[in-house]
Amino acid sequence: MKPIQNVVLVNEQDVALGKMEKLEAHIKGQLHRAFSIFIFNTDGELLLQKRADEKYHSGGLWTNTCCGHPEPGEVITSAAAKRLNEEMGMLCDLKFGFKFLYKENVGNHLTEHEVDHVFFGISNNLPDINEDEVSAYRYVSWEELKDEMNDVPDTFTEWFKIIYEKAFDFFRVTEKFLSKSAA
Repeated sequence: MKPIQNVVLVNEQDVALGKMEKLEAHIKGQLHRAFSIFIFNTDGELLLQKRADEKYHSGGLWTNTCCGHPEPGEVITSAAAKRLNEEMGMLCDLKFGFKFLYKENVGNHLTEHEVDHVFFGISNNLPDINEDEVSAYRYVSWEELKDEMNDVPDTFTEWFKIIYEKAFDFFRVTEKFLSKSAA
């Protein structure tokens, strides 16, 4: 049995207001803090993961490299790096890019309502996936992803559909900076 995980409840300005058990926050649609990670290789391809079918929401769907929630009192950058290693078996220097607020129904009577902190990294290392969390991975180019989003959007998570274009735009603008800091 997994230990209880609490999320940080926040207001729209990302000020911490308290904590709540993660599943309860998703059932009630409570605004909470989260992070999303986008790892690109040096060819500019994005590493996607396919969420394990057993996940309590969005199982079997493709999404960004990794995502999760910091625990109360945990530094979000540290939480993101820890989760990347837990899910994808990867260590990578992560740089904060931007944050955004969204609210989406994700099925099973659950709602993702998050202030999502988006981190970026560059790595050519292949993941060593945790099969309890991830069922597959692959690298995609911008063109491939755009085509898939048009042709089969239901194979992607709701939050990824919202953010993928902004993430690719951000990466293209900051790629040289990220590459230098990764070296």
